Amino acid sequence: MHDTRIDALARQLVRYSTSLKKGEKVLLDLHDVPDSIGLALIRETRAKGAFPFLRVHQGRLTREMLRGAENEQYEVLTKHLLAEMKDMDAYIAIRGGHNIAETSDVPAERMQLAMKHMRPVLDHRVKKTKWCVLRWPSASMAQQAGMSTEAFEDFYFKVCLLDYKALVPAMNALKKLMEATDRVELIGPGTHLKFSIKNIGAIVCGGNYNIPDGEVFSAPVKNSVEGHITYNAPTIYQGIPFDSIHLEFSEGKIIKAEAGAKTKALNRILDTDAGSRYIGEFALGFHPVIREPMRDILFDEKIAGSFHFTPGQAYDEADNGNRSQVHWDMVNIQRKDYGGGEVWFDGKLIRKDGIFLPKALAKLNG
Repeated sequence: MHDTRIDALARQLVRYSTSLKKGEKVLLDLHDVPDSIGLALIRETRAKGAFPFLRVHQGRLTREMLRGAENEQYEVLTKHLLAEMKDMDAYIAIRGGHNIAETSDVPAERMQLAMKHMRPVLDHRVKKTKWCVLRWPSASMAQQAGMSTEAFEDFYFKVCLLDYKALVPAMNALKKLMEATDRVELIGPGTHLKFSIKNIGAIVCGGNYNIPDGEVFSAPVKNSVEGHITYNAPTIYQGIPFDSIHLEFSEGKIIKAEAGAKTKALNRILDTDAGSRYIGEFALGFHPVIREPMRDILFDEKIAGSFHFTPGQAYDEADNGNRSQVHWDMVNIQRKDYGGGEVWFDGKLIRKDGIFLPKALAKLNG
């Protein structure tokens, strides 16, 4: 039996998230997903009078390509992929996967080589197209979340089909508040950070770029970060899982990084380039349905009552000038059930234990 929620999701991606218009071209980039969502996207795109273009990927094949990545090979690959992306008006990626650690044994130098070559494609997609990226539910993701497959699918569609538009007024109020802020202070167990976001700007994420969505992001002034942070949400990067990452900062730079037995792997990633030890994003997350981490960043960075503090590349929309191949969203949850925490803007308490205090932000509390 066909699941009509798939059609509803395709409709949201085409009509709201990317707002496809007649005659526009959209690249549908599908990674380990069932035909049903691809069919729904193609049909919905055509119903809007737009033109679908299709790329299909398989996880184990992608891993094998990365394991043997060579400069000459990826120079050619990037040339063709960039030419294709330049022809597109929009981009929708749906990323499934049966094993979140599929690329964990790809040699670090091969992964970095591929990421370096693919950066122009990513940059063009982010800067020049209307884009939206989301995950696809699988038994593996359900296992990560500690849920049955059926329960996770119900959770997934509830999360992805949230009425994002209804949150936009409160998100705009948070954006305005962040844009008027100079000094930020974050306090919680194992965490005390101070930094400035003056003149950086803030961006509302209300279902237009990532699904699920539900955050407003900025970035710290590059050299302003002082203090330390302990992230209490698990994370995964380059196929490697990490827990309880602890970072210490001086003049904006990560001067000490620990992750237990993974400390060496953590520092290897943070030594990728000159920008990977500086922070490129600071964001407050508030999706009312997402409560627990599942080591999937598109979900985890939106957790209700969370913030993420991201080593690496800054976004052009809220740019502090930091450039890096790395962009690693690490999450701290400040709700009471995770030990609590506080967010201060210019000496005023804005959020306590995951709850926004200003009335204009109340709808972001779920």
